[in-house]
Amino acid sequence: MVIDAINQSPKLSAAKIKQWSDRHFGIGFDQLLLVEKPEDASAEFLYRIYNADGSEVEQCGNGARCFARFVFEKGLTQSTEIPVQTKSGLIHLRLVNKDQVEVDMGAPLFRPQALPFIAEQQAEHYQLEINGELIELGAVSMGNPHAVLKVENIESAPVERLGPLLEAHPRFPNRVNVGFMQITDRRHIQLRVYERGAGETLACGTGACAAVVYGIRRGWLDEEVEVSLSGGKLSILWQGENRPVMMTGAATTVYEGQITQ
Repeated sequence: MVIDAINQSPKLSAAKIKQWSDRHFGIGFDQLLLVEKPEDASAEFLYRIYNADGSEVEQCGNGARCFARFVFEKGLTQSTEIPVQTKSGLIHLRLVNKDQVEVDMGAPLFRPQALPFIAEQQAEHYQLEINGELIELGAVSMGNPHAVLKVENIESAPVERLGPLLEAHPRFPNRVNVGFMQITDRRHIQLRVYERGAGETLACGTGACAAVVYGIRRGWLDEEVEVSLSGGKLSILWQGENRPVMMTGAATTVYEGQITQ
């Protein structure tokens, strides 16, 4: 759900966002996105993101594509390349054509403090104990925190069991998004994501970026990978350390409406 907060001043609260996000009695969404005037002179817009539980978060890759299409179609910009300020820094959105949007997600971060994640030192992968079971995972920040697990079968992956336990694990003080990745081959993966504050979602752009980055660092994947999620496919390109992650995918308008506050 995207709201123009430049030409109007919506009154938001966590309770109201929760109500709107409800798919039975509200509007239904995983994230609420606000389009605001930037505080950074190098950006055209400020992009604010709220999860379905009302919590504000730093980044949302799928939302960024929706954001780009919204501001262009609503005439808020004439640019097809749009610098946008987020809580975690500047990102660049590019409208490739009517349906496809490319997002420069910036360089991933691996320092445990960047997520944050409690660890003695940075490593390619870590082990966490959950109810006596050791879980191996990667930890990546894409402007928001991600834990990535490699699984053999995406259909039987323990998303419902491990997702909430890892999301709230004490070693992730600000909670974490949890990705379950099955590798098909070096250029294709399947992914399910248990999102912080939203539960399992049909797609997660930053989760797709984090999974591909982790797979590349482990030597499992090539630099350009197609990610299949329940809600569709994304193309992710990462050319290595200190380079930005490029994400390309579709953004579709479902419907428009008005809310009386």
